[in-house]
Amino acid sequence: MLASTRSVRYFFSSQDFSDGLRTTLSVLVPGLWMGWWGQLEAGLTLSLGALCISIIDSPGPVVHKRNGMLVGLGLLPLVALLTGLAAPHLWLLGLEVGVLSFVFTLFLVYGNRAASVGTAGLLLLILMMDRQLALPQLLEYAGLVTLGGAWYLVVSLLTYTVRPYRPAQQALGECIRAVADFLRLKAEFYRTGTSLDQDYRRLVAQQVTVNEKQDAVRELLFKTRQMMKESTGTGRRLVLTFVDVVDLYEHITATYYDYAALHQRFEATGVLDTIAGIVEQLAAELESIGFAIQANHGYTAKAPLTPALEQLKSRIDALEAAGQVGNTLVLKKILVNLRNLTQRLQDILAYFDANAPAPARRELEFGRFVAHQSFDLEQLRDQLTLNSGVFRHAIRMMLACLVGFVVAKLVLPGHHSYWILMTITYMLKPAFSLTKQRNVQRVLGTLVGGVFGALLLWLISDKLVLIALLAGCMLVAFSFTRSNYIVAVTFMTPLVLILFSFVGLPYLQVVEERVLDTVVGCLIAFLASYLLFPRWESDQLHDYMKSVLRANGHYLHTLAESLVGAPVAIVEYKLARKEVYVSSANLAAAFQRMMSEPNGKQHRPTEVHEFVVLNHILSSNVASITSAILTGETRPLLSAASLRSVRQAQQAVHRSLRRLDPTEPDRTPAEPAPLPGATTTSPDSQLQEQLEFIRKVSSDIGKVTEAVLA
Repeated sequence: MLASTRSVRYFFSSQDFSDGLRTTLSVLVPGLWMGWWGQLEAGLTLSLGALCISIIDSPGPVVHKRNGMLVGLGLLPLVALLTGLAAPHLWLLGLEVGVLSFVFTLFLVYGNRAASVGTAGLLLLILMMDRQLALPQLLEYAGLVTLGGAWYLVVSLLTYTVRPYRPAQQALGECIRAVADFLRLKAEFYRTGTSLDQDYRRLVAQQVTVNEKQDAVRELLFKTRQMMKESTGTGRRLVLTFVDVVDLYEHITATYYDYAALHQRFEATGVLDTIAGIVEQLAAELESIGFAIQANHGYTAKAPLTPALEQLKSRIDALEAAGQVGNTLVLKKILVNLRNLTQRLQDILAYFDANAPAPARRELEFGRFVAHQSFDLEQLRDQLTLNSGVFRHAIRMMLACLVGFVVAKLVLPGHHSYWILMTITYMLKPAFSLTKQRNVQRVLGTLVGGVFGALLLWLISDKLVLIALLAGCMLVAFSFTRSNYIVAVTFMTPLVLILFSFVGLPYLQVVEERVLDTVVGCLIAFLASYLLFPRWESDQLHDYMKSVLRANGHYLHTLAESLVGAPVAIVEYKLARKEVYVSSANLAAAFQRMMSEPNGKQHRPTEVHEFVVLNHILSSNVASITSAILTGETRPLLSAASLRSVRQAQQAVHRSLRRLDPTEPDRTPAEPAPLPGATTTSPDSQLQEQLEFIRKVSSDIGKVTEAVLA
């Protein structure tokens, strides 16, 4: 199947499209219904309330969504009344803009959903700025906005009641496809003529995506009581399949080899391209499984990979018999890993067999794998300092909005000058790189969308056709808001032009005003992000690096315990594994953001990238040994003397951590206590070689840390 065809199929079964369709219908229906009865203005007010609440309805556990929307529903009438009373007095309205933009931005302290509640309040405030209503009209307006929000809340909760598992299925499917893309990138390491440095850059970037998808699934599954309580059925299968997927991802990341040496020894034989082809087949199978779960339909495994694996085995045996490439042990190890991956895919396929016996309970205290947000005032009070990124962003937002308000009211007054403020609130992000990216997308999307919308209105005058185009533009814009912002803006602009054409405004004037206001708003947001209390990613890299080193230090301790046969609780191991994944993805994401910042604000990008790659290699090698021991594939019981390499690796990582954070306690890693009565053995040469490699990588991390600090 062509990649473009697959992308279309994935889109129409995705959470983004489902949410976009629900938002479109919820926003469009009240306006059309009331417009049909000659009450278009009242219908638009209802639609505005629905639009505001839809901002809060981001993916997550239904309880969190419901609570967030209820808070937003209580906030909307208050903002509407306050804005309506302040609107006749310019200075009072400006004061409200400054205060509420600061307060609502501070909601970010309580997480992204709380921040979206503040965004909904700001949107209503901005859209009401030019309305001067008498008190009876104001009360009616506030009531209609609240009613529209309540309408959206009911539609959203009803959708969940009818199809409670769809969000989790879509999130899990997207997570599996992200892992498939990660596996496909691993195949590139075996390709003839590949650039290993570029391969690592793409792999690290994809690791960020996988971590985001895994976090989304954890939130949905581990915070939803219905699924956690089920002993059988769809919810139970979703939870256990996700556990299998994370284990599969660990196995993929753990399959690290010295790829440069592999190519030097075996590239001429063509066997590495064969391996890449098999890995591609595994990735394609995994991608198909992910799509089937996302689309909620059955799946039958494609042609088995056993023949391809047997052919690979024959080629490796032939190379060994010929004796031209020396020892083929590493190729045999790759073959074993490919067989293990194939078996793990079979485990995931159990999801599609509803009649299969319920798997043994593998509860892992799932609540420990997700963060729990508190909402106490002390947490907010602790952020009221310039050392807090959220507080600095709130001040930045307040000042930018005040400048935008002055420009909109005094410098560039117009029918829709509130677009300047709206652009600022949506474009200004805590990170400069995100603000820069959004600004570029907003300006380009507005320009393209303006031309597109003007052409539509010039060529088409039939109102029914325009209503259909309005609905189509709305659907595309809402569906791509999270995944592809430039597409969303491109279709949002003709939506606005068509909407204003219904109230009799000339579309060329609206296009001109929207483009001008968008450019001005983007410029203010960009300058605010660059000049007002900027916090560059290079200033925060050390914190991310420390987190990675702590996580890998913990991982090394788990390895040492498992090597001597000391008891290692599976939940503790998986928590340590998650800590490594999350901290590594956070560092990789920060590195990517830093590379989008001005060159003068970047700090040692080459060394930081090397630090990211070396820590990925370290955690991969630790995982390959530890997971094999804990799953029973191997059971070495080593003497303390044989663990010298591991202890030296721990010491090297700890020294690097202390270089980054001198306040870190200076402690020598404790020797793990073996099981009572356990007899120790000498390590085999392959294991000892891998442990020595772990020591070397840890030492290299120390050297790179010194270079970053230089």
